[in-house]
Amino acid sequence: ILTRILENRGFEVVSVCCKAGAIPKERIGITEEQKIEGPGSFEAMCSPITQAEILNSEGTEFNIAVGLCVGHDSLFFKYAKAPTTVLVAKDRVFGHNPAAALYLSGSYYRKLMRSSPP
Repeated sequence: ILTRILENRGFEVVSVCCKAGAIPKERIGITEEQKIEGPGSFEAMCSPITQAEILNSEGTEFNIAVGLCVGHDSLFFKYAKAPTTVLVAKDRVFGHNPAAALYLSGSYYRKLMRSSPP
């Protein structure tokens, strides 16, 4: 949807997915039993540095991050040469709406507003 909107407005779009590079999780010590899909499945790690390098090689002038994990976004920002903004923050708990925790701080998440004992 976003690509179509941007292209309809005259922008050239270059996309790169989070699993760019397809580095197997075993390279960092993930065992077969620890895989989300179970033993025998192929699971690639996210590679935000590779994502940034691909976009750098394409000569992007501006990047829009959609759904990068916290931490991965910081690595992407560090290595991307072009300025980057975030359209969608990845947040599985709140359906990619992390501001919901703030909006719910007076009700469901009010416990977060209390001081924790030292």
